[in-house]
Amino acid sequence: MDSYTDFAYLYDTFMEDVPYDEWGEFFDSLLKAYGDGVVKSVLDLGCGTGKMTRILASYGYEMMGVDSSEDMLSVARGIDEEDDSSILYINQDMRELELLDKQDAIISCCDCVNYLILDEDMESAFNSVHSALKDNGLFIFDFNTVYKYETVIGDTTIAESREDCSFIWENYYSKEDHINEYDITFFSKIDGEDELFRRFEETHIQRGYTLSEMEKFAKNAGFKVVVSLDENTHKKPTSKSERIYLILRK
Repeated sequence: MDSYTDFAYLYDTFMEDVPYDEWGEFFDSLLKAYGDGVVKSVLDLGCGTGKMTRILASYGYEMMGVDSSEDMLSVARGIDEEDDSSILYINQDMRELELLDKQDAIISCCDCVNYLILDEDMESAFNSVHSALKDNGLFIFDFNTVYKYETVIGDTTIAESREDCSFIWENYYSKEDHINEYDITFFSKIDGEDELFRRFEETHIQRGYTLSEMEKFAKNAGFKVVVSLDENTHKKPTSKSERIYLILRK
């Protein structure tokens, strides 16, 4: 079952409490701190509906959004048409990027890379990003750790109800292979109907990684590890870090 198809059109509704503005400010600070003030072109990898893409564009970067879900990109393009934006959105797989121009920096947020569940997939993605960057270019991304999936999320069920839509999230985690699966059932009000809702389901599969695993993938692809940071403290990650930022240089 494909991910981010029907869900794409409800995504921003259910993610409205995510601190995108804070994340955007932090990414901007990292791009300025480690980009020596010369970063102009930035690619948002796994851009989804373009929320982060637009935020970074507001900081003056020449933004491009890449995602493997055409439905998510359709939402992004629709928003940008209303805002008269010039952001380019393209439908590509992060493991096989084909760009006309190399980028000063590539960023990825909201654990997009965790959707790569095989070693060879992660290796392909790192090699692809490396090839898409200019010399000394930056790759800045976050990822969910094994600790988060195993200890914080685990086997849980979450439900949330809104006036026009609701969902039931059933999470399953395998300690053996660090695979996290969540099955989501959505109920979305049908336009023009007061009491009729459409029901649909999506299954999402991610894999938890340790910092050492990520650093190994990065180095094997030719990256230099600049620094790693805990999402909450913005300091050195610990064994209990749930999400980690990794800053790499080509």
